[in-house]
Amino acid sequence: MDQDLYKLEGVSYSYGEFPALTEVSFSVRGGECLAVLGANGTGKSTLLKILNGLVFPSSGSVAFEGREITEEGLRGGFLRRFRETVGFVFSEPDVQLFCPTVFEEVAFGPLQLELPEEEVSARVEDVLNMLGISALRERAPHTLSSGEKKKVAIASVLAVNPDVLLMDEPTNGLDPRTQVWLLELVGGLKEIKKTFVIATHDLSLAEDLADRVVVLDESHSVASVGPTREVLEDKDLLLKVNIIHEHAHRHGSLVHRHSHGPYATHDEHD
Repeated sequence: MDQDLYKLEGVSYSYGEFPALTEVSFSVRGGECLAVLGANGTGKSTLLKILNGLVFPSSGSVAFEGREITEEGLRGGFLRRFRETVGFVFSEPDVQLFCPTVFEEVAFGPLQLELPEEEVSARVEDVLNMLGISALRERAPHTLSSGEKKKVAIASVLAVNPDVLLMDEPTNGLDPRTQVWLLELVGGLKEIKKTFVIATHDLSLAEDLADRVVVLDESHSVASVGPTREVLEDKDLLLKVNIIHEHAHRHGSLVHRHSHGPYATHDEHD
């Protein structure tokens, strides 16, 4: 892995009196895929917004390539560098899509970089072809299926050709075939050293893609950071942070306990 791209130190954020993140510290290395795991409401989406410079910490600091991300700091040349380098795919495509046609949607980002029209058109065509959605170019995004919308949202980010992709619950609302497509897409982009931060509560997604995992608990703090296999095999941790659950039922004199998730166990007790 390359050196740290992001470094978070003691990051906290609140929505009024309600905490979303509490004293969060970790780093993101260049070229890695980092999964942020946590139950619903633990602050995963807020964390990605902070990494994208959409909101700023109430306390603590977050730095990108050694430079602190603040409202004042995101100006001038650094803002352009940051927006060219970091792309954000929201969990709900409808939040992200607003142009009249798919072609215009995918072209929007490159146009904001003031690229020549010929280069913009070439980028759009390349991305539409790569994602297999060229036939949608003249469609209005709001008329598309959930899976098609997700592909267009991803295309609109890839057209800027960012080195870092932040993805919030990327498999939400996708059918199994589109989920497989997404896994293959991210896997291919990893091979060309793109950096990913993926917020999810889907353990199988983390298992398939992530090099390391950050786990957020229900107090909005970091419960664990480590290699994917090591974290996902810690059943007690996953139960504690409510990513997997356990229940018991009786068959005669035997009590069966099940934990649910890809690293689940099935124990029997008299």
